[in-house]
This record gives sequence, C-alpha cells and structure tokens, in this order.
Amino acid sequence: MKSVLILQHVDRDSPGKYLESFARDGFVPTTIRLWAGEEVPHLASHDLMFVLGGPQDVWEEDKYPWLRMEKQAIKEWVAERAKPYFGVCLGHQLLADSLGGKVGLSDVGEHGVFNIDIPHNPNPLVAGLSVRHKVVQWHVAEVSDAPPGAQVLGSSEVSPIQVLAVGEHALSTQFHSECGAQSLMAWTQTPGYIDLFEAQKGKGSYEKFLRQAYSAMSEINTTSERLYDNLVSATKLVA
Repeated sequence: MKSVLILQHVDRDSPGKYLESFARDGFVPTTIRLWAGEEVPHLASHDLMFVLGGPQDVWEEDKYPWLRMEKQAIKEWVAERAKPYFGVCLGHQLLADSLGGKVGLSDVGEHGVFNIDIPHNPNPLVAGLSVRHKVVQWHVAEVSDAPPGAQVLGSSEVSPIQVLAVGEHALSTQFHSECGAQSLMAWTQTPGYIDLFEAQKGKGSYEKFLRQAYSAMSEINTTSERLYDNLVSATKLVA
C-alpha cells in the first residue's frame, strides 16, 4: 500500500471526492491537523502529498507559526525530493510561496461557480482536458507571480494563475478541485460557512451557488478526476 500525506488547515475539511480516488489507487491517508498543533512527520515514508485549503493566508506566519514548518516541508517535498504533490486553494498558494513565488489579496475574489481556461499544453498534467471548465471557487487571495521554473497551465478572468505545475510531479489549483457533492454538504453544515460566503456575495447567494454547483457537478467532477489521474500517471504512482 502507498501513503498519501494530507496537510489539513481547518476542521471538517477533507480531500473530498479525491478520497475515493485514493482508495481506488491503494493510498492510505495520513492526515496532519496543522491548525490543531500536529507536526509534519518525516517525509521519506510517504508517496504523495496533498495540501488542502483553509482560512489562513500564506503571509500570516506570526499568527500561525506552523506555516513555516509547512512551507519548509512543501519545499523539501517538491524542490528537493521531487515527489508527487497536489495542492488546492491555500495548498496552491503555499506551493507558490514555498518555491519563491508571490501571493497577495485579489482585487476581486471568486466565490461560486466560475469558468477557467486551460489552453492546449504538452505538459501531461493537463492531457485530455478541453479549454474551458466550470469549477468551484472560494478565495480572496491569489498567486500573483509563479515561482521560478513553474508553469502556469490554467487561468480565469479574475485570477490568471489558476493551475500551476512544477515539472511533471507537482500540480496545484486555485479552485477547489476536491469539491464534490459531499464537500458541498460538509460546507453547508459547517457553522459560519454560509455567512462567510454571503458576506462576499450577498444575502441568498449561497443557495444560488448550491443550485449552480449541483447542476454542474458532473462536469466539475470530470475535470477534477482528469487532473488527479494525470498526476498519478505522470509520476508513475499508478501504472
């Protein structure tokens, strides 16, 4: 059995639909609850690192001192060990920041269902994907400058760095590629989440978001599954 190291930043957050992918591919998950004081273990015994989203910002190291430890672990994993990495939302921003990119507040955040574009690119991490995709977004920060040597594979009208790759072994998405139907249910049942969303989009906007997300879920899932499958195939995690 292989091991996936999951770095978690907030209670009730999970890799969502990718948990089924992990089980299918024989990955046993080890979840590190960074926000609760758990430390990143030695990296050698793990095969895949999966870094989740969260309410923190990459520059809040004084408020969340464990961010320093997490960034160092990501840098070691991706730049020094060159092992398979997948990050979503904050995990996307942490990848960029750890490797020398820049992250800052967006002029306009994205909350809801939006389109992103993935132009044709020979990088196998985006093989088989069409140009336009509906995705679930929930962020007010964004990667403003990609790290040296990284490749931008996807963009939106609001945030130009939506999909980031380092070689063929590290992939991250600003959008919530892990979001499936169960993720939506978890968000809806988490105290304060609806209020956070509607503080950005207005009263009643969360219900509209749910209708849009559920109606587009098949397309959303197809994009997410392809990205994950491309990563494990390119890195030979799965034959």
